[in-house]
Amino acid sequence: MNGTTTKPSVLFVCVHNAGRSQMAAGFLREIAGDRIEVRSAGSIPADQINPVAVAAMQEVGIDITTEQPKVLTTEAVQASDVVITMGCGDACPFFPGKRYEDWTLDDPAGQGIDAVRPIRDDIRARIEVLVAELTAP
Repeated sequence: MNGTTTKPSVLFVCVHNAGRSQMAAGFLREIAGDRIEVRSAGSIPADQINPVAVAAMQEVGIDITTEQPKVLTTEAVQASDVVITMGCGDACPFFPGKRYEDWTLDDPAGQGIDAVRPIRDDIRARIEVLVAELTAP
């Protein structure tokens, strides 16, 4: 944590910042509210969010339609307490003192809604654990 706030910050990183990381950010915002700062980025951001990921999230009442894929910056990593990578491999910068987790998740790109739902549900379960860890007294 930095000295000015007790609010932890989480950065989700995948290659295109169009599917997995956007779904994770959506769930974290929904579940944690304003208790955790949320960022997401991609090493090679796509032009738009995966419409199937948007549809899968809408099914559970979370709207990510206004989000845009963002490029991963060193500053975003430095400003985050927890960095969760999702298949970006060596493209993710590493800084000592950060908590890193690599979540092995199938890539929803090019998949139909039936393939994306289990990915979405896996992400939700992981987010619930993460929120419990980060907001524990």
